[in-house]
Order: sequence, then C-alpha cells, then structure tokens
Amino acid sequence: MVKLKTEEEIAFIRESSLILGKALAEAAKILKPGITGLEVDTQIETFIKDHGAVPSFKNYRGYPYSICCSINDAVVHGFPTADALKDGDVVSVDCGVYLNGFHSDSAYTFAIGEVPAKVAKLMKVTKECLFRGIENAAVGKRVGDIGYAVQNYAESNGFTVVRELVGHGLGKDLHEEPEVPNYGKRGNGSVLKANTVIAIEPMINLGKREIKTLKDGWTVVTRDGAPSAHYEHTVVVRNGNAELLTTFEFVENEIKKNKNLTYI
Repeated sequence: MVKLKTEEEIAFIRESSLILGKALAEAAKILKPGITGLEVDTQIETFIKDHGAVPSFKNYRGYPYSICCSINDAVVHGFPTADALKDGDVVSVDCGVYLNGFHSDSAYTFAIGEVPAKVAKLMKVTKECLFRGIENAAVGKRVGDIGYAVQNYAESNGFTVVRELVGHGLGKDLHEEPEVPNYGKRGNGSVLKANTVIAIEPMINLGKREIKTLKDGWTVVTRDGAPSAHYEHTVVVRNGNAELLTTFEFVENEIKKNKNLTYI
C-alpha cells in the first residue's frame, strides 16, 4: 500500500532532507587518507543531533551506527570501522535523518585522492544513472520505467546492476511501498501517483553484479571483489518532473574545497 503524502508532510520531509544534505557535507569536509569511518560516523551523528533531528539508521532493525560507510567492494550497509581510509579508496556514505515524524534518505560516493580512470567512470555513470531514474519519477510513469532507465544506462557503459537491493518509498517509516528496483522494463510495475515519496538509489558494480553479505549480517560486497558505487536521492513524484527533496549541493561544494577528494 503506497502512502501518498500531503503537502504538509512533504514539507516535513523537505526539512529533514535539508539537514541530511548538510550532514553529508560534513563527511566531505573531513574525508582524507588516515581518517576512519567511525570518525565520519561521529561527525555526522553530532551534526544531525545538533540540528534537533535523529539519525534514521541508528538502531534501525539493530543497525548500530548513524551512517553506512561502504568502501571499495562494499556495495551498501558497510559498518564504519577504526580502519584508516587510504588514497584511492572509494567510499559510499549513506545516511538518513528523522525529523518531525518523517525520514529522508540519501547517499554519496567519494573518491579519496586519485582513483583509477575506470573507477572514476563507474562513479560518474552511477550518479548519472540516478538522475536518469529521477527523470522517470513522474505521474503516470511506472516503477519499471525508473529501473529501465538506470539499467539501460549502466549496462550500455559496461557496468552491472545489483538486483537484490532496491530503492523504496519512505515517510513515517524509513522503508515503505513501493519498491524501486534499479532494473526493469518500460511500462511494467506499479503506476506512479502524485505525492509519492521515494528513494531512488542505483547500486552499480564495476565487475559482475553478484553480491554476498558478510558475517556481520549487514555489509554487502561484490562477489568478485570489484568496486561498487552508490548514489541516492529522496524525491517526490510530480506531474512532469520529480521534485528533489535531498540535495548534493552542499556535499559537492565541500568536495571541491577538499584537496584530499576528487570531484567526479
């Protein structure tokens, strides 16, 4: 059952999303070789709480941290650890914010220092996949149109699409209907209605699409050990064009200022 949102509820999610966009920028301020995922987790959690909100992920189904910090071959749900990040690492930071009774959800993949050209292309294409998916989040389109747009663009660039993990609706709950796969056929799936709020989140692999979950029960990695990239926005379905609720503006401004990161 898809829960359509009122304009007041969308305004609450928009407010939550603004804090989230700025929280991800906190990661961009401090990411560098030698820093740890735990330090990034602390920085972001502190920022969210200082702004009167709550990290959505912490204690969600037992998840112990405020962010997911997925490095290199980790696709999603990676634990922040005390291991130092290294030059050439690819780091996906996924986070949610809960404010005024509503969740927002967003993710960004960072390049620490210099990364190989093929990895930079993976990141660029994955982010472009996200926006191609968003272009199809319009009234009267179908969920399959979003998935097709993501899959077609990723595969045409020589990459593969993770199928076991999908985007989702959100609102009062972090995960609601509908599921939003990153693969599919045009014209298939449920019809998108106005004021449906969804998180679109392509997870694209450099190598094969197969994944596995580590013994911690959370961290999902590529089976072949190849890098993966992940970008995510919370959007609301509108007539014509979707409305972005989360933003990359703050995070990308900080990436451009941080000499330890490469803007892709």
